[in-house]
Amino acid sequence: MGENLPLTGFRVLSAEQYGAGPYGTMHLAQMGADVIKIEPPHKNGKSGGDTARAVGPHFLRDGESLYFQSFNYNKRSLTLDLRSEKGQAIFRRLAKDSHAVANNMRGDLPEKLGLTYAALREVNPAIVCAHLSAYGRDNARAKWPGYDYLMQAEAGYCQITGEPGGEPQRMGLSMVDFMTGTIMTIGLLAALLDAQRSGRGRDVDTDLYSAGLHQTSYPALWYMNEGDETERTPRSAHPTATPSQMFKAQDGWMFVMCQLPKFWDILCERIGRTDLLEDERFTSNADRLANRAVLTELLDAHFQTQPMAHWQELLGGHVPVAPVYELGDALDNPWAETVGMRQTIAHPDRARMETLASPIRIDGERPQNRAAPLLGADTDAILAEAGYGDHEIVALHAEGVV
Repeated sequence: MGENLPLTGFRVLSAEQYGAGPYGTMHLAQMGADVIKIEPPHKNGKSGGDTARAVGPHFLRDGESLYFQSFNYNKRSLTLDLRSEKGQAIFRRLAKDSHAVANNMRGDLPEKLGLTYAALREVNPAIVCAHLSAYGRDNARAKWPGYDYLMQAEAGYCQITGEPGGEPQRMGLSMVDFMTGTIMTIGLLAALLDAQRSGRGRDVDTDLYSAGLHQTSYPALWYMNEGDETERTPRSAHPTATPSQMFKAQDGWMFVMCQLPKFWDILCERIGRTDLLEDERFTSNADRLANRAVLTELLDAHFQTQPMAHWQELLGGHVPVAPVYELGDALDNPWAETVGMRQTIAHPDRARMETLASPIRIDGERPQNRAAPLLGADTDAILAEAGYGDHEIVALHAEGVV
């Protein structure tokens, strides 16, 4: 399938590290793009590479982490000192024959390191330069470092997550990182599409703060237009649709979502509680919302008579329902295997490495993962492709440029 992937033949240089940027470019690599991951070389006794390579607690070899694997499938690794004159010369030679440059550096660094369209258009007028930073490149916070958790705090996520009256809570995963990486990729692909027809590249920017705030979506419009501030709800309930929340089954929790009136009717019929349809407290969604506490108590009592599997079998395909799994159960769920969301691949240090497959299907198939590269594993090959001779490559290694 590799030769038929939609981005085969496109090359992306990415000065990236940690999570958000690498997550975005990984999708490009999985769809066939030659994503060259630019990483700092070992220099003056300092370790090189993406800082994610050293994130524990689980490692393969020489500080190679499983965390790093999560965001870097199907890429090639080039060690390159972008702060050196010779490193810049190599980068510009590579950019001449590339289609895009991506980075997720601090907002003030892309210009300093020659990663902008203004810096590269002379060598490649069609180059697309995609930037992902914490707060953007053109404001007073450009030099500020920033991370997902900060964005969840400032964009309001922590105050609307958790049980009413409890402490502020962040989401269990770094979702702002993942959303922003995906948004960067959308911008890059849109600009790349235009560059293919116009011959002109451009800069495309996104940032963690903007992406995080954008995802407040409809609660944002409720507040900005009506002054209605969405608050926490018991059981992670939907702010308006009822019942749409977690309930207690006999052996654990499950999520039931009656987003549409018809699902309330079907729920009552399938669980044998048609009496609730005649109860004036629950006639309309507004009534159910006003009496959510008592409705929760009634449904809890009923659902606790049987285990989750019983209710999923009874309601699945009729009323939106899902068990509330722990992470291990979620990953061991046979359905994940059925739909092909788990892939086993080989790594130099582990013959069988379990990975999550791409969520994108192409011609009905999920692209095959390839293990993330060892630090600098492709440096010599990439330099040779750019026209550097063996002696030049040896010298560049000796000087610490690569």
